[in-house]
Amino acid sequence: MKPEILQLSPILIPEINARLEELFTVRRYFQQTDKPAYIKEHGATIRGVITGGHTGISQALMAQLPNLEVVAVNGVGTDAVDLAYARDRGIRVTATIGALTEDVADLAIGLLISVCRGLCTSDRYVRSGQWPQSPTPLAPLPLARQVSGMRIGIVGMGRVGRAIATRAAAFGCPISYTDLQPMNDVPHTFVADLKQLARDSDALILAAAADKGEAIIDAQVLQALGKDGYLINVARGKLVNETDLVAALSAGAIAGAGLDVFVDEPTVPEALFANEQVVLQPHRASATLQTRTRMGEMVVASLVDTFAGKVPVGCVTG
Repeated sequence: MKPEILQLSPILIPEINARLEELFTVRRYFQQTDKPAYIKEHGATIRGVITGGHTGISQALMAQLPNLEVVAVNGVGTDAVDLAYARDRGIRVTATIGALTEDVADLAIGLLISVCRGLCTSDRYVRSGQWPQSPTPLAPLPLARQVSGMRIGIVGMGRVGRAIATRAAAFGCPISYTDLQPMNDVPHTFVADLKQLARDSDALILAAAADKGEAIIDAQVLQALGKDGYLINVARGKLVNETDLVAALSAGAIAGAGLDVFVDEPTVPEALFANEQVVLQPHRASATLQTRTRMGEMVVASLVDTFAGKVPVGCVTG
């Protein structure tokens, strides 16, 4: 008999879904209208859970799955999973660590280029038919900010931070960073104080792991970044005090921002919508066919390895 899996969030790759169906009996919890009744019927036979980083799984739901062995998170964030409770019960929790690195770093640089060069504003200008109405093509649009050579400050020099640094270095950008401690294996400048890093940077890029993180980007940090500085966030929305960020953008205290993540997704501060100095994305840094396929393959492997008595790759509960 195939192991039974409770799927809390969808996977968009058909090949991965086919593989799951081949190996397991998949119970699609996310499709159910009467979820309590569904758990009452199937909870006792569930051995694995598939969920997303944003969805996670509550302690209350895990408590209703007495034979649960593994929670496979299709993402890198595990802050929506009660890891202590999982450890106490001997439940493996895995994440797709490493699969997202390249895409997240790509988007960080993409956001930086987009906001500095006004790509979204220029796109809207052309699509709206305004270009032929201008006596000179550049007249209605402000001059952009050059990206090559910008001083880049990276908050968090983990996998993603390092990948961002590699890309920024190709643009001739001097790179500084802050983290819990200096990294001896990177050639970049360590700055212990976040406000000092902001002062020393033309663009501050957030790439820190943030499962237990709090707002570290506040009015003081934004003031240190200054009126010519840009903020890019591909980490977690909760690292930024959004009220302070909106105020700084509205007052011209910083030059602009590129944001893929927000505090209360999918809710985004409406004050950002009309601001042409902001580029917004709906938390989709990993949303490429290649990366989502790799993530799905890691989810499948986590389940297979656990049921075979092995410690799966990407296990965060020991």
